[in-house]
Amino acid sequence: MSDDNEYAIENTDAGASLEIPCEAGSVKKGGYMNIKGRPCKVLSISVSKTGKHGHAKCNFETVDIFNGKKIMDMVPSTHGTTVPIVNKTEWEIANIDDEDFLSLFDEGGEQKDDVKLPTYPDDLAKKIKEAWNDGENTVMVTVQAAMGMEEIVDFKIIQE
Repeated sequence: MSDDNEYAIENTDAGASLEIPCEAGSVKKGGYMNIKGRPCKVLSISVSKTGKHGHAKCNFETVDIFNGKKIMDMVPSTHGTTVPIVNKTEWEIANIDDEDFLSLFDEGGEQKDDVKLPTYPDDLAKKIKEAWNDGENTVMVTVQAAMGMEEIVDFKIIQE
């Protein structure tokens, strides 16, 4: 029983979930929900009356938070769905390389090099590059993370 490998831990994450279960009837307009594994923002909800099969249905009109595509879904109001955990963080651009990857720093000096310029909306990447102007300006970007994906969703120029 003195084998050192007996209690070896392979996984290093804290076991935090990327989503939380929720009843479809409790999802609100402006909130988030997962549809087909994609994190979506709820634009509108309409609820149909209880039919002969006993369930009121929630019709969700949503938009994917990373690519802007509209997605519709219908779920019985008492059935379960999942809500993504969405985080937004501010980062300062240190560099933009030839492949459109950004070197970013947060307030604590933490570095991030795995975020690419956004593809949605179409002109956001161009606007960020123009604002940064090869390092002439200090530009802060907002990185939105959900379901293991990260994307830049906004930026601002910091006046010094």
